[in-house]
Amino acid sequence: MTPEAVVAEIFALFAERGGERYGERVTQLDHALQCAELARREGAPRTLIAAALLHDWGHLIENRGHMAERDGLDGEHEALGALSLSAWFPPAVTQPIALHVAAKRWLCAREPGYFEALSAASQLSLELQGGPFEPGEADDFLTRPYAAEAIRLRRWDDFGKQLETDEALTLESFAGVLAASCTS
Repeated sequence: MTPEAVVAEIFALFAERGGERYGERVTQLDHALQCAELARREGAPRTLIAAALLHDWGHLIENRGHMAERDGLDGEHEALGALSLSAWFPPAVTQPIALHVAAKRWLCAREPGYFEALSAASQLSLELQGGPFEPGEADDFLTRPYAAEAIRLRRWDDFGKQLETDEALTLESFAGVLAASCTS
């Protein structure tokens, strides 16, 4: 699949499911765009910007985004999304996505006040995802490749939930980043 075809597939799923909410006040699309823009403003590499845009891809697949609030289940959106995207993107994109839930668990274990600052939806999903890491788990997490990138991604995830959005921010503004990050 060409990079342009990959981008078209991504845009199509966002067009179909991006208007949904998954317990947060913002839509899936607005959240993705805000996270990617935060990454871009910090000067993150294009692969990490792509990861920020696509980190909740697993929520868009198989109606997984509603599992926590509706069913009280962890939809494992991070693993599903990373696996799905691995057909199109390298580990520099997919591994921060795969680890962004673990990064939340790490931040809750290691950063005082982090848990309290999480949205209600993130607190609920954290409980379903295993809660904060135990000390040994937190130490092990930091040894994993892409752990630092996942922590950066998780912070953008937390801040990318603003109701006020920049009207000029569109998926199209990230098409080049996505295409350049593809392995195709």
